[in-house]
Amino acid sequence: MTAWRFIHTGDRSPAENMALDEAILTAHSEGIVPPTVRFYGWNPATLSIGYFQKASEVDQEAVAKEGIGFVRRPTGGRAVLHDKELTYSIIVAEDYPGIPRNVTDAYRVLSEGLLQGFRALGLNAEMVQLASDEEKEKYASAGSAACFDSPSWYELVVEGRKVAGSAQVRQKNVVLQHGSILLDMDTDQLFRMLRFSNEKVAERMKSSFLKKAVAINELLRAQGKEAVTLAQVEEAFRREIELGLGVELVEAPLTPFEMELTDRLVKEKYGADEWNLRR
Repeated sequence: MTAWRFIHTGDRSPAENMALDEAILTAHSEGIVPPTVRFYGWNPATLSIGYFQKASEVDQEAVAKEGIGFVRRPTGGRAVLHDKELTYSIIVAEDYPGIPRNVTDAYRVLSEGLLQGFRALGLNAEMVQLASDEEKEKYASAGSAACFDSPSWYELVVEGRKVAGSAQVRQKNVVLQHGSILLDMDTDQLFRMLRFSNEKVAERMKSSFLKKAVAINELLRAQGKEAVTLAQVEEAFRREIELGLGVELVEAPLTPFEMELTDRLVKEKYGADEWNLRR
């Protein structure tokens, strides 16, 4: 069985987390490290926005008041509040055997372990395939700035509500997919940090969001089951991602190259307003 690297980098700052993902991508593109699955958390809790998203959709004063960090991801998608969650990244070469060239098909392959992870926790998760007009209408978004507002191709839902938000970017012939696996979700806090034309619109968007997004423990409590801990979620998803990819995940540290590049990317990119407020 092929060995991939597994690394848990713990809770890091917003800039460090995004810099680490890019540093691992670069190291893998240069053959310094094998394909890598990374688990991580955030300190402080952080609002991240997608690469193409306008920073003006976020109320920076509210972010500061809430004591929340802020960063722009290198991947697409919309705003995510990273707090009570497991965040993962998968970094692998585009030409790795079994990785489809098509972006949506690559989502399907890389997300198989995530699907089984939710099922291992007792949730009836499924992958959304927006192939028919009926499916597209079912999952249509009201269009808020929040990432979990609606699923896209091959994203994961339980009872029609999105349970994982993932995004993908391809650079240097390497695929980076990362995403959020929510244990619990503070929707009120998320929407306090987003800008809307007026309060009525904000409430309508929040109501729509709650119908389309859900966290693991909300679902488990609704089934009369005990909430799960972060450690339980990490164990389940590490095991199922390993099985889903058909690889052996072997723990190994960051290399000096990755640590040095991470420091540089924090200073020059992800910790700078030129990047985070660029749009």
